Amino acid sequence: MNLEEYFARTGYKGSTDKQDLETLTDIFQHHIRAVPFENLSIHCGEKITLELEHVYNKIVRRKRGGWCMENNQLLGWVLKGLGYDTSFLGAYVFNPHQNAYATLMTHLVVKVVIDGKAYIVDGGFGVSYQMWQPMELVSGKDQPQAPGVFRLTEKNGVWYLEKVRRKQYIPNQSFCNSDLLEKKECRKVYMFSLEPRTVEDFRFQCTYLQTSPDSLFTKKSICTLQTTDGFRALIGWTLTETTYNYKENMDLVEFLTLEDEEVEKTLKEKFDITLDSKLVPINVKGSYTI
Repeated sequence: MNLEEYFARTGYKGSTDKQDLETLTDIFQHHIRAVPFENLSIHCGEKITLELEHVYNKIVRRKRGGWCMENNQLLGWVLKGLGYDTSFLGAYVFNPHQNAYATLMTHLVVKVVIDGKAYIVDGGFGVSYQMWQPMELVSGKDQPQAPGVFRLTEKNGVWYLEKVRRKQYIPNQSFCNSDLLEKKECRKVYMFSLEPRTVEDFRFQCTYLQTSPDSLFTKKSICTLQTTDGFRALIGWTLTETTYNYKENMDLVEFLTLEDEEVEKTLKEKFDITLDSKLVPINVKGSYTI
């Protein structure tokens, strides 16, 4: 495990000498555009484990992606190795179909402190809720980014992340009412406290999320990757390609339904992923929006 090999994986060629916000943002953006947010292991008969060496080998050497506990753990290791003041936090994800936050702390994020200012760095959410820049940990401030306007709000020691999106142009009208499409312009994403967490705090959740029939991740095969102007996602057999600000205050959202034999080829061409085992795509309706 070494930082040079990680940077070769993400294509980052910038400075590693400064522990400033500009460097952090550059390293972060290279990560989210090279490493997919994906749960394909669950649907390939593989087990997801949280040992850092396993995560490193999977993402860096096997050129796979991972979910938040993998992506953000690896990012935290990289940033700590560069001298950043980092810690892990735990979040409760909002479920739009239940209109409620999860009761289980399933989302791991990284907190980074630079010159006395705290930032949230989250490289493990995917689709349109994936932040593109570290978010300053300040309450009530709009933080516009390419994906939309993110905002953190603090109430009684609990922090809430929400995002306001643009209007959507969907050329393939048959997908206008897709349950994958987020209908609200302002969407709650997750809530968290500033209590420091460790990877050990996520052991149970890691097992639960990949085994429970109630888990979103057993109901959907997901692979998403940020691009220079948007993101692409393969959920079951549905390929989505989104271009941010395609027109003024409007995102272009293109849908395509794949045949079984096209899935593997699409993973390679669109996400640079080659799987060791056979993927069984799945997309049970509900509980996930883009």
